[in-house]
Amino acid sequence: MDNIQNTEKILTPLDPADAKTLAEAIADVLDSKKGRDIKVLRVEDKTVISEYFVLCTGNSSTQIKALAGEVEFRIGERGVEPYGVEGRDNNTWMLLDYSNVIVHIFSREAREFYNLDKLYAD
Repeated sequence: MDNIQNTEKILTPLDPADAKTLAEAIADVLDSKKGRDIKVLRVEDKTVISEYFVLCTGNSSTQIKALAGEVEFRIGERGVEPYGVEGRDNNTWMLLDYSNVIVHIFSREAREFYNLDKLYAD
């Protein structure tokens, strides 16, 4: 019994007011689920909507939903819930609104079409 190790990870709570740390934590979750072309954009000087956008591309509608679900679950485990989720019935784009961080998960085609990378580039 003494040799049994506790393998549960202790999750550090996130401060939703620390937008940069939240955005980076979300990017890490997306990366762990094989999201592609993940970018964290600081947009607070360009829009009043949010401080950061996290952009990610999924390979399929199934992966887009899985990526969004994983972000919602894993960030929720750390004490931060989204204010809203849009696109659950959409096959090309899902959005998770954490107020000061907005997560956009696109299909390749939708990401090219909306081109938020260029629109909000630093």
